[in-house]
This record gives sequence, C-alpha cells and structure tokens, in this order.
Amino acid sequence: MLDSAIHDHLDMLLQAMANDDFLVLTGAGISTPSGIPDYRDSEGVRRGRQPMMYQEFLAAPESRRRYWARAMLGWPRVRQAQPNAAHEALASLQSHGRISGLITQNVDTLHDQAGSQDVIELHGSLHRVLCLDCGQRSERNAIQQLMESQNPYLAGVDAVQAPDGDTLLDPAFEARFQTPRCPHCDGERMKPDVVFFGENVAQPTAARAMAAAENAGGLLVIGSSLMAYSAFRLCRVIADRGKPLMAINLGKTRADDLLDLKIEASCEHLLPLLTQHLPP
Repeated sequence: MLDSAIHDHLDMLLQAMANDDFLVLTGAGISTPSGIPDYRDSEGVRRGRQPMMYQEFLAAPESRRRYWARAMLGWPRVRQAQPNAAHEALASLQSHGRISGLITQNVDTLHDQAGSQDVIELHGSLHRVLCLDCGQRSERNAIQQLMESQNPYLAGVDAVQAPDGDTLLDPAFEARFQTPRCPHCDGERMKPDVVFFGENVAQPTAARAMAAAENAGGLLVIGSSLMAYSAFRLCRVIADRGKPLMAINLGKTRADDLLDLKIEASCEHLLPLLTQHLPP
C-alpha cells in the first residue's frame, strides 16, 4: 500500500506525464532489485573501496590483472541477472508511446532484455569487451570462457559481489592470474566496454543523450543519485529550459534543488502503478 503522500505525488507525476513527452534517465537503483549492487548509499556517498580509475587501469599490467581477476568472479551474477518489474514497466511505457526515450547509466543491459528499444547506454555495457590496441570488440561471454580456461585455480573461489561486476577478492588470488588477450590481435590491453571512473563518456553517446534531453518535454529520473556529472548535466538542461524535472529515488540526489517533484519510493513498486494509471 502507498501512503497518502506518495499517492498524491504519483497523481502529480501521472498528470505531468499525460501532458508532456517525458524522457527517462535510470541509474543503479532500478537494478538493485535484480541483485546488482549499487555504488552509493541513500546520502549519495560511495560505498566501500574506491573503484579502479581509468588512468590506473591503463598504467600497468598489474592493475589490469587485478581488475580482471575480480571481474571474472563477478561476471556470472551480472550475466544471470533478470529484468525486474521496473524495467518491464518502462519497456511497456515506451511501447505504448508514453515516454520519448530511455537513457541509462547502468551497464547491465537489463533494459534491453526487458524489451526497451534504442536505449542510450551512457556508460557502456559490461556485455562487451574492447581491445585498446586494435579497437575490436568481443562478446564478454567469450572472454569469460577464455579467462576461466586459463585460470582454473579460481574455480569455486568465493568473493563478495561489488557494483558493476566487480568483487572483493583477496589479493593473494590475483598474483597468478592470466589476463585475457585480444582474440583479434593478441593485444594485452583488454577493457570492458564501459566508462570507468575518471574516463569521459564517448562524445557521440554524450551528444545523443543531450539531444534527447533537449527535445524532450520533461525528464523523469529513476534510481539515480545523479552524482555522475554525465547524468546531472542532463537535469540542468531540462531545468534551465523550464521543463518539468521529476525523480523516483530512495535518498538524496545531486539535483534535489532542481526537482519539481521527488517521490521517495521503490521504483520496482511504483513504475508498474504508473503503467496501470496512465491513459492509453
């Protein structure tokens, strides 16, 4: 059951979305019910240890070995994750023309799996691996099979899951790890096709996201603290143009001062209600 305040806010959101062509921006909070941990707590503070920075990943083979050893153990959970009711609700809203488009900060492809079309992956996808030497991409499952065959000593090792397919692995397990080499050029600098901390969003992707925001009648943020500037800047564009900016998020966001409406409720529960009550 929704409390009266959330029910009133839902009515306000329904009215706004009935009158304007809304774009949707999603963050980690929409995927946590699918078993994928997020980076930040309800105050927007990063959990746990510092994630690997892009410059660190590029700097030394030891850094890449550490990343891939942890990622090999974390990938199965990402691969097995299934879309939840919130992903499915957004796919339904899009198929019925109730939202103008979908931008996600997530790298888990759960929106695609739920049936959403033309999703703008602001931070890339863990389901692809990019070779920094030749520029070719490989399927993550193929690279996983390669790593597992080269590192059988890690079979059955238990590691605590962390955000974006990372794990908390004892460093003692990292020293022997054989990092994957590119199946196209045998290069050693293989990287998941995602935007690392300290790395910029690809310019074509950033331009697509900005164009979508500029053309939208409003923006609905779902499950994001908006601490990443690549997402926050889209909110600024919406607010600067006087368009409605609304959010469904449990906890603080960087755009709290800009929001016209904020609903602190589970998106997994609220979004299906939205699909039921919006007029056809």
